[in-house]
Amino acid sequence: MKFSSCQNWEHGRLFSLQEQIDHKVTFCLLMRSEHTVCMKSPSKFMRFQVELIKQELQNNEVPIVLVGHSIGAYISIETFKGIPEKVLYCIGLYPFLALNPQSRNQSIIGKIAKSPIVCVALSSIAALVGLLPLWALRVILRKSLSKTWSNSAVEAGCSHLGKYHTVRNILFMAMTEFEKLSETPDWAFMREKQNKIAYLFGIDDHWGPLQMVEEISRQVPDIALSIEREGHTHAFCCTEAGSTWVAHHVASLINNQISRSIH
Repeated sequence: MKFSSCQNWEHGRLFSLQEQIDHKVTFCLLMRSEHTVCMKSPSKFMRFQVELIKQELQNNEVPIVLVGHSIGAYISIETFKGIPEKVLYCIGLYPFLALNPQSRNQSIIGKIAKSPIVCVALSSIAALVGLLPLWALRVILRKSLSKTWSNSAVEAGCSHLGKYHTVRNILFMAMTEFEKLSETPDWAFMREKQNKIAYLFGIDDHWGPLQMVEEISRQVPDIALSIEREGHTHAFCCTEAGSTWVAHHVASLINNQISRSIH
């Protein structure tokens, strides 16, 4: 059986931030069980993913390491809270953990995401652009986003960003993100699990500003914090150099954590 990641499997359904978190918790639990363990039945696609990974691992007791980028860092922490006994380590990369009132970009995105009319209009425009030939989409992405993007990142953008349901879900989730992240981070949980959490921040990132590094340092003094100073950006994963640097950093964190857990 083969699934395409570009297909609109949910037929227009919009997913909130909380539903994304529930999906990740359910996925992790299904990795350890043959039974459904969540409020809603997991999709056929999720079950397919779980079975593939189970076949690869051949061991349902392999510890879980959560790695999340941007809002994925917040989702990882919330997933950790849902299955604390199963997680070995949780790593947040350029994390988006709370709204940044000083960010003009966030203010603009928040206003756009709150307007259903604007969201539908932008999603429709994206869908129309997606009808262009592939070479034209590549040119648009290179010109509008970044000339430094890797070929694989450009191809992924061409495959996904020209889909109505993709852009509509991005904007809908952004709206729910901005609602939820107006709240104070769960410092109590971070303090409780500080030996199992690490964050990597950038030096010029409005999603995870250095003020957040300072706040985390005050609230959770012993948590593992790093600041990347190599010149990569929040969109590090769209460049080969950024992806390679961050991958080495994450591998080092995981290896060190495994060593500590063994000893």
